[in-house]
Amino acid sequence: MKKFLKIAVLLAAILIGVLQFFRPSFINPALVAGQAIEDSILVPAEVQMVISRSCNDCHSNKTLYPWYSQVSPFSWFLAGHIEDGRRELNFSEWNTYSDTKKGRKLEEICEMVEGGAMPLPSYLWIHRDAVLNNDQKRLICDWAKAEKLKFPSE
Repeated sequence: MKKFLKIAVLLAAILIGVLQFFRPSFINPALVAGQAIEDSILVPAEVQMVISRSCNDCHSNKTLYPWYSQVSPFSWFLAGHIEDGRRELNFSEWNTYSDTKKGRKLEEICEMVEGGAMPLPSYLWIHRDAVLNNDQKRLICDWAKAEKLKFPSE
């Protein structure tokens, strides 16, 4: 049994070592002038501060990659989350959305924040500064609801 355990640990170490040569790209897409959310709707400084701290790493083209983004298999897990987050909502590409989609996204922002689904609990394990308190949740929701009124409903 000890010999099997030693072999398993050795193989796992070799696999992790080999994985370091195969990492996803962590280059942020270019920021295009006029496409960001703050280029088309009012985003008060307090709201922008919360979004920057708690949302931008997964929902913008301004991701700040932590040290562990260079370590496989964490790099693949992280890349997947960022890709999914940007596909779902990208504050840096906000003006590429239709007005109807913008209204829907503003509604979803509030739902996700109020329900505790965002920021992702797994993100908060390491990014403790991204945790939203009740006042910050209310701030985001009040802003999102006010801005949603400016867009057509489905």
